[in-house]
Amino acid sequence: MEENTYLELLAKREIQPTAIRLLVLKAMMQAGQSVSLADLEDRLDTVDRSSIFRTLTLFLSHHLIHSIDDGTGSFKYAVCSSSCSCEVNDLHTHFHCEKCNRTFCFTNIPTPMVKLPEGFSLHSINYVLKGICPDCAAKEHQKGL
Repeated sequence: MEENTYLELLAKREIQPTAIRLLVLKAMMQAGQSVSLADLEDRLDTVDRSSIFRTLTLFLSHHLIHSIDDGTGSFKYAVCSSSCSCEVNDLHTHFHCEKCNRTFCFTNIPTPMVKLPEGFSLHSINYVLKGICPDCAAKEHQKGL
């Protein structure tokens, strides 16, 4: 992707571009999957942890990214689609591979809606499926041959 694409994504969410913000966004987009803070630290070894964390916090507050609690004890982050406003209706299903620890966004599978009792107000849904991804399943199959 060209740098203009990253600049446009930041501008659309009213985020001022800085070198660190561009590096973090580029690393997230190039990963092609959700990433943890530790993943970003590994990819951006010249950027300190606190700068990456502050950038993620800013991106979250401007709905450029969403966070995923996949049950591993470490939040994962993924870039939102251009139409996402991080409302309940925008939420989608995630899949966590128990072999490789990757977490995938299934943007084409909405989270199931649950009818809450009167007086309750829904703000967020965390719907994570757990199992084995196709890559790990193929490796398991090859070992068995």
